[in-house]
Amino acid sequence: MPAPAIRVEALGKRYRLHHQLSRESVALRDVIADKAREIGRRLAGRSAASASGSEEEFWALRDVSFEVKQGEVVGIIGRNGAGKSTLLKILSRVTDPSEGRVRIRGRVASLLEVGTGFHPELTGRENIFLNGAILGMSRREVRRKFDEIVSFAGVERFIDTPVKHYSSGMYVRLAFGVGAHLDPEILVVDEVLAVGDAEFQKRCLGKMRAVSAEKGRTVLFVSHNLAAIHSLCSKVAYLSSGKLIGFGDTSSQVSRYTRDLMVEQERGSGTARKIANELYVNRLSIAPNPASSGEAVEFLLEMTSSRDEILSDLSILIYSTSGLRVAILDLRKSTGGYRIGRENSLKLSGKIQRLNLVEGDYLAGLYVRTGDYQGDQYDLCSISIMKSGRPAQVAPYPPHDRGLVELEYEFDRVQPSAADGSSEIA
Repeated sequence: MPAPAIRVEALGKRYRLHHQLSRESVALRDVIADKAREIGRRLAGRSAASASGSEEEFWALRDVSFEVKQGEVVGIIGRNGAGKSTLLKILSRVTDPSEGRVRIRGRVASLLEVGTGFHPELTGRENIFLNGAILGMSRREVRRKFDEIVSFAGVERFIDTPVKHYSSGMYVRLAFGVGAHLDPEILVVDEVLAVGDAEFQKRCLGKMRAVSAEKGRTVLFVSHNLAAIHSLCSKVAYLSSGKLIGFGDTSSQVSRYTRDLMVEQERGSGTARKIANELYVNRLSIAPNPASSGEAVEFLLEMTSSRDEILSDLSILIYSTSGLRVAILDLRKSTGGYRIGRENSLKLSGKIQRLNLVEGDYLAGLYVRTGDYQGDQYDLCSISIMKSGRPAQVAPYPPHDRGLVELEYEFDRVQPSAADGSSEIA
């Protein structure tokens, strides 16, 4: 039996958080006195933390163990702060674990965040060859893949431009092209693909599927897009608060995750959710909840941003507990884009005329597109559908579509005005 491509054993990562004591003003004599006390404590072999505040241990990961076989595509899911990115950084050797160990067989190419792996002063061409050398490839091997990488990334015109001048989308397209085409044994991808457009995201998913199925490469994929996880991954690792909650079959782990999300939604956190840059969702609700299949329901969406943005696309999405999109409420129909910023919060309310969903539990989220971001947020609220007296007219839906049931609605209130300066009130 071949050895696993990745073996993680009792992995843990600890950070020390320093809490600084606040002062309204600090004089030079206070700084000198603090430094003198710190030196004295060090000479006495004591901690200096109490001199300027307190210190706290935070475990981003604790006692995480699993194995990934060669050629498997494994998804990693969990809420923000669950430890997903920390795990990938350890597997990519960006940071060291505090305890436990990791065994990796093969070369690893990582795409963790915009900016990782490229030197900003070098051109796209130079960075391709640099990354190939880091992976242990010869110039001849990289040259053989060069045209394919550039074509995939769509940066032909800018290939001899320093990458510091690239947009975030160009940067990610080139970085993914390098990672996917330079034949690493293991490809590690965080959710930076949200920076690309829909067509590029589709190509990336197709490429990850191809390198696994056709070349036997191992892929680790972190994503909040549960439909992509379903279509791509054979197994899923579910993390929560730094611990591995489950590892195994994709459907069972995603269903477990969404059930946990629904429990959290019922408890209610009361805090705004950051979804992109400085963009926040303060509230998304559907009422009544539970609702009967086919009946009318009210929706309310409140969003804020600490910087000026135009939301060119905005839709409410409804997901099944297996993570598949089953319905879409396209909020652009009557309004176009929305301006939002420091002075303008966004509040939309209205009525979904018929919620034609079969009996069961669902999650509601958003699809948002701004000038430099597009992506789905799928766990903003939960809703339960009960049987009605008449059969619901619900068409079957393919798992990779955004939703075959396009819900009809009318606005009750729109605030502020649309991006073109007009306002809409039904």
